[in-house]
Order: sequence, then structure tokens, then C-alpha cells
Amino acid sequence: MRAIALALLLLASCGSAAGSREVVRSSAFPDAHRPVAPVVSSRFSTEEARDRISEANTVMNLAGIAKGMTVADIGAGEGYYTVRLAQRVGANGRVLAQDIFPQVRDALAERVTRERLDNVSVKLGLPADPKLPDDSFDRVLMVHMYHEIAAPYEFLWRLRPSLRAGGRVVVVDADRPTSRHGTPPDLLDCEMKAVGYARVSRTVLPGADAYLALYEAKGPRPEPDMISGCTLMIKASPEG
Repeated sequence: MRAIALALLLLASCGSAAGSREVVRSSAFPDAHRPVAPVVSSRFSTEEARDRISEANTVMNLAGIAKGMTVADIGAGEGYYTVRLAQRVGANGRVLAQDIFPQVRDALAERVTRERLDNVSVKLGLPADPKLPDDSFDRVLMVHMYHEIAAPYEFLWRLRPSLRAGGRVVVVDADRPTSRHGTPPDLLDCEMKAVGYARVSRTVLPGADAYLALYEAKGPRPEPDMISGCTLMIKASPEG
């Protein structure tokens, strides 16, 4: 019961903070000039297979995630990262796991309760708004889901206030076209820069065509109608 009560308390506090944020019409933001990959599954691979290559530990180490931090897991799915983030940040840290599908959110909430993850709350987001509370996160993690964001400029704009001073956005994706469930690194840099994020580092992950990129918010958040969409050349797939 204590885990359920704590999860509800954290969820309620997050909802009240996010609800106070400025509302901006979606039409104020530029369109994404690139294909958007469909969401095909909440499961990227089996957890056992991912642990065999130490995926989560590698990502968390490169992201600088440590005990006591508050971390958002965006597109949390079945909770592979959520569970491991909860262990990494410890009892004094917090994890907010977010997904846009109610059934996925509900299944993850059941797992959080079943595994007694007292430092985790679960939240439903929107495709263009992660619904994160302001000034709350040391890290915002997005693993193999950025290419599924249909309104990247609005999404990133609404995400920015959630970062604490020195907070970072962590993106893990494959170096291939968005139509093939990846994001070319230069395209990611361009879209992030358009909303006022600067890349801190980029690392090629071992044993895959994936990479991890870290970003910080720099300067004032631009007004939506001042954001210029990226029109970078998109790599063609081998099929043409």
C-alpha cells in the first residue's frame, strides 16, 4: 500500500505542476520536414538480451546518472529503463516514467507496484507534450523513441522548462533515417538547436549502429513562431 500511496502522491504533484504551464497553439510550431516512424511496439528487445550487453548500465554511465538524481524516462514502455533507473538513483532519487498509451502506462504502473519501486511515479503524456513538471529533472531520457515524435519542435519546447539548472536531455537512437526507426545525428542536432539546446557530447554505442547524445538548454527558450524547422538532407534508405 505504501508504494501505491507514494506513486499516487508523486503523480498528483506532477500533474498540478504541469497543469500550470503556458498553453501555446500547436500551429505556432513548424512542421517536421522528415518522415515520422510509426510506433510498432512498446518492447524494443527482451530485457535479458539487453542486460547481456549491459545496455542500461552503459547508457546510465554515459549519461552521468547517479544516486539522488531525479530522472524522467520518456516513452518508458514496459519499464526496462524505469526499473534500472530506480535502482541507480536510489531511495533519495526519483524516477518519473511516462508513456502516451494508457494501456502501456497502466501495465507499467502495475509493475511499479508489484516490484515495490517506491521512488517511481508513472504518468500519461501527450504525443506533442511530455507533461513534465517544471524545474524538476537532472536528466530526461529518451531511448529509441525520438524518431516517433511527430511534432519535435513543440515537444522539445514544452520539455525545456522541466530541466533543472545543469539538467540534460539524453537521446539514444540509431544512425539511420527516421523512416527506418532512427535519427541521423546531424538532424537531431539541428532540431535540438532550433529550440535552444546545445549538444554536450555524442558517443557511438558498442555493438550497434546506435549512439547516445547529451544536450543542455542554452539561453532563453525561443518563441514558437521564431523557431525555424530543419530541412537537412535525409539519408536515403538502401531501398531508395
